[in-house]
Amino acid sequence: MKNPQEKLNIGISDADRQAIAEGLGRLLADSYTLYLKTHNFHWNVTGPMFNSLHLMFETQYNELALAVDLIAERIRALGHFAPGSYNSFSKLTSIPEADGVPSAQDMIRQLVEGNETVSRTARSIFPVVEKANDEASADLLTQRMQTHEKTAWMLRAMPAEKQKRREVAFSSFLMFLAFLRRR
Repeated sequence: MKNPQEKLNIGISDADRQAIAEGLGRLLADSYTLYLKTHNFHWNVTGPMFNSLHLMFETQYNELALAVDLIAERIRALGHFAPGSYNSFSKLTSIPEADGVPSAQDMIRQLVEGNETVSRTARSIFPVVEKANDEASADLLTQRMQTHEKTAWMLRAMPAEKQKRREVAFSSFLMFLAFLRRR
């Protein structure tokens, strides 16, 4: 929503500022929804990977808390009000809420999907940002994509790590059985 009391002359047309602010509003909603989901998972993760995931999720939700502020402030700098309620975020986000308390593996999967979604949302705003020569928004979008793509990659590596531990444990178990048979 545009602030009618602000007259801006920053070299970006009113129509382009409106389109960019709307796109950034969707990015803000996706980022805040992912923040809530990540914080929820930080509180509720259980299992053998508890400590690793608990700390990883904490790092991620702290980064997201800073990011939502930067996104909202960019919307304000463009002369528009930033969405800021659960109701407005629920209408704008494309990230579903978690049902109940998922398993640690499902938490990882949901956060991979959420980070990929935020990256796609940021990428979808680029055409209007580039058309308007809005370098400040382009820089913000680039930083968000880099962060979310790296986070998704790191999360995707977690299940593989767990699978490797299972394989090592199973291999050790088989060696133990072989040892018992020789006795």
